[in-house]
Amino acid sequence: MATTDAMKVVFLREPPLVPPSELGPYRREHYERLPDDPRCELLFGRFYLTPSPSLLHQTVCALLWRVLDEIGQATGGRAWVAPLDVTLADHSVVQPDVIYVSRERRKIAQERIEGAPDLLIEILSPGTERRDRGEKLILYAQSGIREYWLVDPIERYVQFLVNDSGRFVVIPPAEVYESSVLPGVRLDVEDLWRQLDADLA
Repeated sequence: MATTDAMKVVFLREPPLVPPSELGPYRREHYERLPDDPRCELLFGRFYLTPSPSLLHQTVCALLWRVLDEIGQATGGRAWVAPLDVTLADHSVVQPDVIYVSRERRKIAQERIEGAPDLLIEILSPGTERRDRGEKLILYAQSGIREYWLVDPIERYVQFLVNDSGRFVVIPPAEVYESSVLPGVRLDVEDLWRQLDADLA
């Protein structure tokens, strides 16, 4: 836990083991008044520090962005990488690792992303995994994110989740994933790891 004198706000490093039943005290207006450093996210009214990413994390991020950028160029969608604010509610402003917005929803891309993108990707790390699998998963499902990918670059797997009426359903793993809800979105998982090995060699 850390604090800042500028606003007397509390920054958490990890979410509580049992999710709180009520929202925390902070809102978007508080988030927007924070300095750029330290980097943080607003989740259900609480601030969470975001650790600096590793070289492995950033390499995977770049590879996934490249895949989605090519898909976006073919379909009219757009892809971005963090740090970029995505406002999902007054109590939640996040910075997912990779963001994809389809052509139909590009109006949400303003100065920041205002609303639910079609696809969000989080790259798991020891400092963020509990948050990515816990509060963010709940938030993304409730916010109408159509797909959520959890990428583990250490264990070399990608978990694909598709939103079904406000909850995520896990899609069985495949060497080549093709989205059933986002036209043109696909990922050759084996090729991703091959490219990662080549980039890190």
